Amino acid sequence: MADIKIMLPAMGEGVTEARITKWLVKPGDTVEEDQALAEIATDKVDSEVPSTTPGKVKQLLFEEGDSPQVGDTICIIEVEGVEDSEEMKEEPPKSEATFTQTSFDSSSEPVAKDNKTSSKQETKYISPLVRSIAKEEGISIEELNKLEGSGLNGRVTKEDLLKYIETRTKKLIEIEKKAKQDILTAQTSPTATISEQPASESSLAHEIVPMDRMRKLIAEHMVRSKQTSAHVSSFIEVDVTNMVSWREANKANFQKFYGDKLTLTHLFAQATVAEIKRYPLLNSSVDGDNIILKRDVNLGIATALPNGNLIVPVIKRAETLNLTGLAKSINDLAQRARENKLKPDEIAAGTFTITNLGSFDTLTGTPIINQPQVAILAIGAVKKRPVVIETPSGDVIGIRQICILSLSYDHRVIDGALAGQFLKSLRDRLENFSLDQEL
Repeated sequence: MADIKIMLPAMGEGVTEARITKWLVKPGDTVEEDQALAEIATDKVDSEVPSTTPGKVKQLLFEEGDSPQVGDTICIIEVEGVEDSEEMKEEPPKSEATFTQTSFDSSSEPVAKDNKTSSKQETKYISPLVRSIAKEEGISIEELNKLEGSGLNGRVTKEDLLKYIETRTKKLIEIEKKAKQDILTAQTSPTATISEQPASESSLAHEIVPMDRMRKLIAEHMVRSKQTSAHVSSFIEVDVTNMVSWREANKANFQKFYGDKLTLTHLFAQATVAEIKRYPLLNSSVDGDNIILKRDVNLGIATALPNGNLIVPVIKRAETLNLTGLAKSINDLAQRARENKLKPDEIAAGTFTITNLGSFDTLTGTPIINQPQVAILAIGAVKKRPVVIETPSGDVIGIRQICILSLSYDHRVIDGALAGQFLKSLRDRLENFSLDQEL
């Protein structure tokens, strides 16, 4: 028996420590080589620490939330059939870490080894980073083993793999072009016989794109939410003409005084937080047969990322912030989300979420609740529309700025009447927005 020390790997220049956000194994678990052992986070990126060897987890040396230094031993793996030695006691950390927001899961199958050969004749080491890129591109382990690497002892580096992918892609494009030309020739030939569906044409009819790690996590989270909560949605139209006019009149001064942009999202957020304090059941969660009412309004703002994925940074204790504080917090978190610089605690502990569908000119929608919350508010696009306006002298038709608010809520906790009261109260607050309000 031998004990292998798993150390915190180096994760880039200037990174000296990382926070263990989640252990993916526990003592006694059997693990494979390159299987993810823990999720870690730095102020730059989220990562995983893979196992350097197959074996059994003997001991976890840090708790979730701890921040070990690069090179610290964080876990011990017990390996059967190997004698303990000084060489085996300290397994050097791997230099590559698997970035959870930008790459595929590195816990792919370990490289197959021939039991009849000696350790010196075993297949070469393939790093988790190279494995993840290969998995994304549909390259098998056998194919990787055939590559001539430029690294130490013939190891395949990231650069080697990218060059191989570029060459292989060019070949595939040439094959595809030839297949399309063959199909065209066959279809235009006067003597050609038309089959129901040529095999070459069928192979070009679709493309398989594997989900990246973040998309898989989103998919699992959304399905779990639908399975957990009894989703219902209610809608209400809101005349936000006053609010739009006030924002247009003050956005330049806001930018000048505070150095930040002022958007309608900030005004919607401020009004929503005020109404949540009046209807605290919307700021709750479910624990078995109990409803947990949250004192703080930790407001999540759904943010689209450049790669098409979605993340929800959280403004903690939003009820304590004025409009300026809310605007600065929302702008800062959204910007750092797009730059992949959020810290783990900045996307945790949300109690209510807002998603702005109007950013993409969408009128309305029925968003899925962000568990374990019980409600989510969708803000539709603000559009100019002719509407009937009631006046003391009779009804008139005017051009107004209208948007649709959609509230998805958990019917286990919130009934339609409460949802309707919340939406109506929020509408009244928005429609009565004072044009004399100061920054």
